[in-house]
Amino acid sequence: MDYKELVVWQRSIELVTDIYQLVKCLPKEELFALSDQIKRCAVSIPSNIAEGSGRNTTKEFIQFLYISLGSASELETQLIIGKNVGFFNDLDVYFKEINEIRRMLNGLINSLKNKENR
Repeated sequence: MDYKELVVWQRSIELVTDIYQLVKCLPKEELFALSDQIKRCAVSIPSNIAEGSGRNTTKEFIQFLYISLGSASELETQLIIGKNVGFFNDLDVYFKEINEIRRMLNGLINSLKNKENR
């Protein structure tokens, strides 16, 4: 299957687009600090899905999906930091989307593991 057909990849791309819009409100002094870090971990989610799908084995794909999971948790953490220091207000829509992406990644990982164990 082409990674671009995976709903989790599609949703991750949408999240990246939303995140890029969100960080535009950060102050200039955060341009190369929190803003850069937030964008980097957001981009990492779909990027690792794509890279993993192009690997030779299911085991490698699963490893890259775990990296995507880690990036999703990192993104959530960066957003919490931004909210706590007063840069962001209501982030519930972002947190819900991150949690949904994590749920989807876990589902894909479990599906691949089950397929591999057959």
